[in-house]
Amino acid sequence: MAKKSKKQQSGGTPATVALAAAGVTYTVHAYEHDPSHPSYGEEAAEAMGVSPERVFKTLVADVDGALTVAVVPVAGQLDLKALAAAVRGKRAAMADPALAERTTGYVRGGISPLGQRKRLPTVLDASASDHATICVSAGRRGLEVELSPEVLAELTEAVLAPIGRA
Repeated sequence: MAKKSKKQQSGGTPATVALAAAGVTYTVHAYEHDPSHPSYGEEAAEAMGVSPERVFKTLVADVDGALTVAVVPVAGQLDLKALAAAVRGKRAAMADPALAERTTGYVRGGISPLGQRKRLPTVLDASASDHATICVSAGRRGLEVELSPEVLAELTEAVLAPIGRA
């Protein structure tokens, strides 16, 4: 596991570039991605030695015809009904993976809530506030960024809501 401070990170992914441009504190964690691992998020938690409650996955859902980003702990699942309610929608379903990739500019398993090609409404699970820092994808498989949930919420203009379930 390699760690880089924002000063050591040059170039990088759109997510790390956005973080550097914002001038916020963050840590990059790189690990060797195993394509045979059944869960990108659980693999990240294991590789970094971080509790799965602190590692968050980025999912893209369709809420009433509008793509919406949900950021939830890898230890649980997204509650689609709660996501819809958090953005004052009626119905939510997982977005088509190809559409999610085209819209965000990232590949599945590497979608970051930061530095997306098109800014989408974002909802961060309220449990993020229970931690001083959380980890989210830095924009590619095998690369995570650790930062405070408050900074993540501010940079993504996220709504905090209980959208995860065990």
